[in-house]
Amino acid sequence: MSENADQRGADRALDAANFFLADVRDGLGPYLAVYLLTEQRWDEARIGLLMSIATIAGIVAQTPAGALIDATRGKRLVMVAAAILVTTSSLLLPVWPSFWPVAISQGIAQAAAVVFPPAIAAVSLGIFGHRAFTARIGRNETFNHAGNAVAAAIAGVTAYWFGPSVVFYLLAAMALASLVSILCIPESAIDHDLARGLHDSKACEAREQPSGLSILLTCRPLLVFAICVVLFHLSNAAMLPLVGQKLALGDKRLGTSLMSACIVAAQIVMVPFAMLVGVRADRWGHKRFFLAALLILPIRGALYILSDNPLWLVGVQLLDGVGAGIFGAILPVIVADLMRNTGRFNVAQGAIITAQSIGAALSTTLAGLVVVGAGYSAAFLTLGTVAAIGAVFCAFALPETRQIADTAPHSPWKTTRPASAIAAE
Repeated sequence: MSENADQRGADRALDAANFFLADVRDGLGPYLAVYLLTEQRWDEARIGLLMSIATIAGIVAQTPAGALIDATRGKRLVMVAAAILVTTSSLLLPVWPSFWPVAISQGIAQAAAVVFPPAIAAVSLGIFGHRAFTARIGRNETFNHAGNAVAAAIAGVTAYWFGPSVVFYLLAAMALASLVSILCIPESAIDHDLARGLHDSKACEAREQPSGLSILLTCRPLLVFAICVVLFHLSNAAMLPLVGQKLALGDKRLGTSLMSACIVAAQIVMVPFAMLVGVRADRWGHKRFFLAALLILPIRGALYILSDNPLWLVGVQLLDGVGAGIFGAILPVIVADLMRNTGRFNVAQGAIITAQSIGAALSTTLAGLVVVGAGYSAAFLTLGTVAAIGAVFCAFALPETRQIADTAPHSPWKTTRPASAIAAE
């Protein structure tokens, strides 16, 4: 009875945490580019360089963050500390708006924010187990996108009247609510062994030992998936900031509000697609969903160049909701497939998110340089081509991870070496 009550309480607390962390985990996100372009008069190349530097700080922290989540039993407190760091660093930006103070503050924010994805996934796995994990991740992403949509709508309306700096106050309010939500997750409901993917059931009496870290380099499907993730974000990360810059150059007063419209439009679409992953991915296949997310990006890049009309750009941004909605929900599911019973679920998540961050860091720099040298249309086409390459690679090199998890639960990679051999290293 107590266990069921804990799970019901955890359900509600995780819903709230994902809703309010939506704004916190991304920090200033695409609003940063608009703020620096319109309020601080930075050019596109300088903005791209800044965002890449900040993202590199996140890259350095990714895998250690996953290892920390695997090791610690204070997962809730780690998330609370990260939320405080992200918010404080971002609120300091208007005080010191020159290049290096902004780069340092955003680097700290990025490094702290990398904790949230593996921590939320670990807590979800530790409470609900592998059988309910895909559905719970779909629900997490649903509330995350709903939170992003609400925050963006509020930012859009208030920024029209009070200017782009209003996003700083919104971030602070969401951070406070997220702290309360995280602390409401029942600590007693979390199985910390299960949270690292070490075993399949709370009923297991014999605890397996974690595999060695070399598993990250010997699991071929994980390496293939990492390359696909790099290409996805190399294409995707710069698209929304570029759209925001185009909108801001067209009308400075409406720049932040139109950026919010883009975000709201995408987030609204992400909600049903995240739900679809949660409900259907275990039946239809995990790889198929990931491939669909990749294929959306070349279409999106091509459509952006057809018109500079704000309504058209906001409309095309709806496609971001399809790709990102699927990607955010399927990523931890695929990693959980591959790391099942290794005890390295969260460090593997950190490694994959490191790959994601590498793609994002290169994306903003690449896009900024192409815009300065050849214009926005060339940049959108370049980014779309990268995603097309990623889709081809995914189609031919990545196996269906759901089948791997189902047919070989104790050896989730295609080698002759069992998990126990790697664990002994």
